[in-house]
Amino acid sequence: MDNASLFGQAKQLDIHVNGILSQVDIDALMPDEREILALIKRQLTDGRLDARDYEYAQTRVEQLQYAKAARESFAAIQKHVLQASEHNLFSAIDVAHISAKIQQIIAQLQ
Repeated sequence: MDNASLFGQAKQLDIHVNGILSQVDIDALMPDEREILALIKRQLTDGRLDARDYEYAQTRVEQLQYAKAARESFAAIQKHVLQASEHNLFSAIDVAHISAKIQQIIAQLQ
């Protein structure tokens, strides 16, 4: 299990996915592929911020709200990474690694 905070894990996921996406020539993509990548990048930011807010929540009620938002963000990331893999933007290994990290983060959101 990763000893980093949830925010740290979300940040590492963001860096990993954006590292993969930095190797993609955006101009050579079809519009729907560009849209998927833009969604992934936006959701990575949202998930990272939701994880941060979850950790800094001052009440349990706030924490539960941020946990729900973070779970939704990370589930959406996973869905869109799978969609992007159908367009060969992510390899099967990348999808497996990203999915495992996402599931690890989601499991810690309680």
